[in-house]
Amino acid sequence: MFISLAHAQSFLGGAEGGGGLGAFLPIILIFVVFYFLLIRPQQKKVKQHREMLNLVKRGDRVLTGGGIIGTVTRIKENDELVVEVADGVKVNVLRSTLSDVINRSEPSSSSGVSPSGGPTVVGPSENKPGGLLGGLFGGLGPRK
Repeated sequence: MFISLAHAQSFLGGAEGGGGLGAFLPIILIFVVFYFLLIRPQQKKVKQHREMLNLVKRGDRVLTGGGIIGTVTRIKENDELVVEVADGVKVNVLRSTLSDVINRSEPSSSSGVSPSGGPTVVGPSENKPGGLLGGLFGGLGPRK
């Protein structure tokens, strides 16, 4: 009895896999979802971090990957910085180990204080798009 049902399904087309593209459609859909939810936002974040590292200059307050906060006193080579972490204590760090720029040094006409009275904070945290869909599709700019 079971054998006759199997033969009937194969003759009627019920046992066939559904064809080439139809079988791969769920896998393709999963890849597209992963691209927009994981891969694309991560690439964007890496690009912003790379731009931030390229803009580091003398006088910036920086946060290293180890959690040390200091002020850049000198840029030795293209990828090495001298950071003062305390009065008279200077350490050499690689540019790639910086996590964030806490305060950007301003031109000499400014004191590094925003109009609201607090310190000026510039970095990747300033460019966060609003909401889940804003993060997925580029957002409408920073929230106000």
